[in-house]
Amino acid sequence: MALYWAPDPDDPLAAAGNAWLGRDAELGAPVPAPLLPGLAEIAEAPRGYGFHATLSPPMRLATGWEEFMAASGRIAASIAGFPMPELCVTDMDGFLALGIAAPCAALHRLADACVAGTDRHRLRPDAAELARRRKAGLSPLQEALLQRWGYPYVMEGWRFHMTLSRRLTAPEMAVWHPAAEAHFAAALAMPRRCSAVSVFTQKGAGAFLIAERLQLR
Repeated sequence: MALYWAPDPDDPLAAAGNAWLGRDAELGAPVPAPLLPGLAEIAEAPRGYGFHATLSPPMRLATGWEEFMAASGRIAASIAGFPMPELCVTDMDGFLALGIAAPCAALHRLADACVAGTDRHRLRPDAAELARRRKAGLSPLQEALLQRWGYPYVMEGWRFHMTLSRRLTAPEMAVWHPAAEAHFAAALAMPRRCSAVSVFTQKGAGAFLIAERLQLR
């Protein structure tokens, strides 16, 4: 269970992102990918999560589905829609991603609200999950966030990103960064609004699917 931002189904960015990953999380179906040798391999890891930006990270529920959905609906109803900042292809610590060209306070407030507003519905991480998170080498801030919120990259540690690849080597990034810029150029040139948060679900070890889109106020 997670709250993500995903472009509206009729937004050209949705089509471009689904094609890049080779999968549509709305339909749970494969999508023909661009004829770029090697793309299927570098996009394999993010493919299962679907094209998205994390607002509240995946969680196991400590309460029921209805309670979680009610809380998520209250979050959406409390926040007005707003223009999305300009998106751009970026190197996110070695991962190819779409990021924001400039800070966006409204987007950060939405992410913070999603984390805080669903916190009581989150099953606390066990020792094994905490140890797995710490293998990345967390900063003191990230360790504090992990202990408080169960995830080290939220609140002050949150960065908007839509992951497009596994971690790439420098030579790979030199190839795939311009390829992604060319692929997403037309879609990124268009203005868009943040008008909804999407509830993504996962059954077992399967891929994530969009269960519902909750419209912002």
